[in-house]
Amino acid sequence: MKKNVLLINPWITDFTAYDFWLRPLGLLYAASILRDNADVDLRLIDCLDRFHPGLPPPARSKPDGRGHFLKVEIPKPEVLKTVPRRYSRYGIPIDLFLSELGRGPVPDLVLITCTMTYWYPGVQLAVELVRQKFGTVPIVLGGIYATLAEDHARRFSGADMVLPGPAEKRILRAAREIWGDGSVRDADFPSFRDLPRPALDLLGDKRSLPLLTSRGCPFRCTFCAGPLLYGRFEQREPARVIEEIADAVDRYGTRDFAFYDDALLLKHESHIVPILEDVVRRKLPIFFHTPNGLHVREIDRDLARLFARAGVLSLYLSQESTDEDVIREACPKVGRGDLETAIGHLIEAGYRREDIHVYLITGLPNQDVAGIKESIRDVRGLGAKPRMAYFSPIPGTRIWRELVEQGRLKKDADPLIYNKMVFPYIWGDISPEEYRELQALLNE
Repeated sequence: MKKNVLLINPWITDFTAYDFWLRPLGLLYAASILRDNADVDLRLIDCLDRFHPGLPPPARSKPDGRGHFLKVEIPKPEVLKTVPRRYSRYGIPIDLFLSELGRGPVPDLVLITCTMTYWYPGVQLAVELVRQKFGTVPIVLGGIYATLAEDHARRFSGADMVLPGPAEKRILRAAREIWGDGSVRDADFPSFRDLPRPALDLLGDKRSLPLLTSRGCPFRCTFCAGPLLYGRFEQREPARVIEEIADAVDRYGTRDFAFYDDALLLKHESHIVPILEDVVRRKLPIFFHTPNGLHVREIDRDLARLFARAGVLSLYLSQESTDEDVIREACPKVGRGDLETAIGHLIEAGYRREDIHVYLITGLPNQDVAGIKESIRDVRGLGAKPRMAYFSPIPGTRIWRELVEQGRLKKDADPLIYNKMVFPYIWGDISPEEYRELQALLNE
């Protein structure tokens, strides 16, 4: 008899949120693994689906798939009371979620994901409502929150089981343990290349889709969780990536793809170059977006021209700072002159200033505000658009450990205070006044 598996992508609870090509890709990989190795019916409730048929038409949605979430203001948690900003729950209304719960069969298993560690209240709400509807149904939590804040997730999420790390390492074993009836087959996934395609068919709107061609990153930036989430850097075979793209175009009419890679351009001659060249050869009518950022050191003249031919439409470059002290201490992936060279190649290839966005990290411990301002001016002077990437102390990273050792953060702190908008008000070195000055400079 088939098992019914309900997958839930819960709400975001935050001071601000925007659909920046957000899709529950890890959950979709878990779903695909289960589908291939057990007799299951899968159903997804995506609380962040802005195009859910039960909602009115989304407002201010961009052609490429980005847009504003529906939101409702909710009381701030006690630990965030001193932050003078409104706090909201982003996503579908609760009554629509309850209606979705009632539409399907009683699940034999519920899988929930969560991305940011400080979005866990959305998990708690989903678990509570599932319990009210289905009682003691087994609930399994995975995702980044479960990986980086495992102890907190076990204590406070309400899930029966917490699975840290990539889905393929534990999901089949967990299902076998829960069902205990031999209905789950054994499967081994030695590398990222061995995973099945994610179950993109479970998504509602598929006009824009996530695309992951590699996992991990060989660099060790002091503020980044990449090495904690994936122990090694792995790239998929270009031929399999292009077939996934072409299949989505044929089946769903997808026009926009957002790369979720943390190191998309590494070994580019044998990886992203053949992928994009095949897109050009097939004349696929699509566009690509790079929200996770690109390593500027890898962008040469030929790659910039290939970007333009293949439809890489929105470019986000991971420079982080032009302050050489910050680069030396925090982000070894960039060097002197890399950004200027990369932007020059992109402009020569036909990109406009508004197409080229440069991430500048803001809020690192002991980071000089004057250096941030100078970085903003430097990026503008090179003909690109600076974008602040607010620092969040991610559990387990080198900077987080240093903050704990210094007594500035508690090892068992509530993940809510890791929110990227909190640093000027609770623990950071930048004052609210300086933060407003940076915002004003950025908006000039």
